Amino acid sequence: MLDVTVIEDAAAAAVSLDPMRAQLLAELAVGPASATMLAGRVGLPRQKVNYHLKALERHGLVELAGERRKGNVTERLMRATAASYVISPLALAAVQPDPDRFRDQLSARWLLAVAARLVRDVGTLITGATKARKRLATYALDGEVRFGSAADRAAFVEELTRGVGALIAKYHDEHAEGGRDHRIVVALHPTVKPGTVEPGGTGPAISAAAPTPVEESS
Repeated sequence: MLDVTVIEDAAAAAVSLDPMRAQLLAELAVGPASATMLAGRVGLPRQKVNYHLKALERHGLVELAGERRKGNVTERLMRATAASYVISPLALAAVQPDPDRFRDQLSARWLLAVAARLVRDVGTLITGATKARKRLATYALDGEVRFGSAADRAAFVEELTRGVGALIAKYHDEHAEGGRDHRIVVALHPTVKPGTVEPGGTGPAISAAAPTPVEESS
């Protein structure tokens, strides 16, 4: 089971967001189970659970973990393919955010558009690397800082901009033979207070990723 996987297909996204199917994914992230076992947990007839499992399996969200014999019946034991799922903006390709449409470094909505592109691009890279059975070189830094004043925050942003800009100028070589372009995203936003977002429980989270203070993808 993967720690996290990206859903890029619109139909798969729709399947994952169905409340009952999301509940089944949560159960199957804990461990393999049959339709009969799940029926007792979620309060649905086995046939209904089977119907939902088949939809999830068609879109690669669950997979066969094994089989067990129970009386005269062979039960299929299913498991979630990941502990968590992130829905890529590609699932809504026609209306996905485009950060190049406008650039405003102080706009929260532009930050969201940049973060959405980050999810889309890294998801695409993960998909490609998985198919090619290659490692994907990425880096992320996640941290928190408490500013004493708005002036301190502004000074931090100015210093951060200068520092990152200097690093980019130092290492960027547009004429490097065999070189590869990398995108770097630096984001700063207020920390969400505990309790503002409801906890997701024990199963897989299905979400769009929020921006972290520093993210880099290759």
